[in-house]
Amino acid sequence: MTTPIFQRTLTKAVGCSGIGLHSGKTVNLTLKPAPVNHGIKFVRKDLPDNPCIPARFNCVVDTSLATVIGSDGVIVSTIEHLMACLAGLSIDNVIVELDSYEVPVMDGSAGPFTRMILDAGIQELEAPRHFFILKEPIELEEDDKFVGAYPDDTFKITCHIDFEHPLIRNQSYTIEVVDRIFESEISSARTFGFLHEVEYMKSYGLARGGSLDNAVVVDEKGVLNEEGLRFEDEFVRHKLLDCVGDFSLLGIPILGHIITRKSGHAFNHAFLERFFQQKPSWYTQTLQEPGDLPSKTAKSLAI
Repeated sequence: MTTPIFQRTLTKAVGCSGIGLHSGKTVNLTLKPAPVNHGIKFVRKDLPDNPCIPARFNCVVDTSLATVIGSDGVIVSTIEHLMACLAGLSIDNVIVELDSYEVPVMDGSAGPFTRMILDAGIQELEAPRHFFILKEPIELEEDDKFVGAYPDDTFKITCHIDFEHPLIRNQSYTIEVVDRIFESEISSARTFGFLHEVEYMKSYGLARGGSLDNAVVVDEKGVLNEEGLRFEDEFVRHKLLDCVGDFSLLGIPILGHIITRKSGHAFNHAFLERFFQQKPSWYTQTLQEPGDLPSKTAKSLAI
């Protein structure tokens, strides 16, 4: 399988409704096709003048419970599952309209968004995609957390997690981030939490929309969800899904192998800041043909 080299958008508009994980509010969401070089932008239809927020790392305003972007006092929260879906399907240009401040959690995974987009169809545009090309490794490490990005001719992510729970413990997963692999192996992995953490958050008015319908909940004995896990290693697969969403905030796709260990939204965002601080370590370019190896002779874009 190869990475698409031309920009892509949706064939037609498509929408859904659901509950915000943290707000508990019903929200209506619509995805609309967008032109070349538009990028992913969120539009708050419930506010005067319909403010627009680009899905880029420098618009991130909070990572404590979810990835939140904002501009001029306006926010959109919990964007990571939808962003993972768009990145996993190699979709570059979309208008995301919503009538509340939080993207609906759906079933706690990117699966509903993925199926919705595939049903609507994906359209290739007559313009090349630009890629970040790594010339040398970029790494960030703090205590037991680690993120590194390494030169590669495809986009890969390896995710390592380690929890002191007999059901989880050490888990690792690696994928090449292309449409069908993301759809089949990652998109339906659900967010998860420990019962004591869920109870604590709810006692403070957080996770108001959280339930066994949109999260895997684990206590000291095992999984509380009646249907059990979708994958034996669903936990690490969901963490990898979050990584796809967080790293998509680079703004354009990356060709490289990203490796994470015990990372989360906040540390992933810290890595994106490190990435842009190390501009000598990468360049940007288009690819001439599917499967092309990066070369500095291809058309480049100054960033």
